[in-house]
Amino acid sequence: MTHPSFVAELDAYLDGELAAPDAGELEAHLRVCPDCARLEQRRRRLAAALRDRLPRYEAPDTLRARVRAGLRDASRRSKTTWRRSLPWRALSVAASLAVVAVGSWQLALRRAGTEAIADQVIASHVRSLMAGHLADVPSSDQHTVKPWFNGKLDFSPPVYDSAGRGFPLVGGRLDYLGGQSVAALVYGRRQHVINVFLWPAGRRGGSSEAGEFTRQGYHVLHWTTPDFTYWVASDLGLPELRDFVGLLERGEAATR
Repeated sequence: MTHPSFVAELDAYLDGELAAPDAGELEAHLRVCPDCARLEQRRRRLAAALRDRLPRYEAPDTLRARVRAGLRDASRRSKTTWRRSLPWRALSVAASLAVVAVGSWQLALRRAGTEAIADQVIASHVRSLMAGHLADVPSSDQHTVKPWFNGKLDFSPPVYDSAGRGFPLVGGRLDYLGGQSVAALVYGRRQHVINVFLWPAGRRGGSSEAGEFTRQGYHVLHWTTPDFTYWVASDLGLPELRDFVGLLERGEAATR
């Protein structure tokens, strides 16, 4: 089974909609392909997050009573015009509830997507700590790291020299988050590694709300500026990591 055909059938497989022979073939592929197996696990985690966090709304008894009363009144006035005579207030309340439900669903969906990106950020950070994975271009010179991304991404990531503030540049590499190629800049603080993942604002994996996550002993900070979406991961203490984030924010503001 090729990778494109696996991706095309994955959602149907997770929903239990594949025929038994096709499901068996897909499961056999999962056993021999680590990349597809990881994708399958990510989809399962996202589906579970949506099921657990999407709010469920039940109409209150007062609304039910008002709708029933309106239907009875409309029926008495004219059975032939019942559909047109449904009280506008009941319709208005029902429409308002629908808008609230859709808005809450969209908010929960965004939050679930943000947490899924946080999981990927931590996984990428941990993977970078393995031998030979930290940097594609190991250099403390911002004028070496920044040009290295030319032709490899469709944007130019900002690279700052913060060695004077105790956060020296270590290098950069390409990474993959949220279904897209992103820039990963590596900084250091004593024996700690700081990964900065960024891509243009407005693309997937971005959110206008800043956030902090702490999982598996790693801290993840997320924010979006007018130009870029940032995700920072490290086992450095939060106070120092926030200081580093402040350096990045001031650097971009000065450039802008």
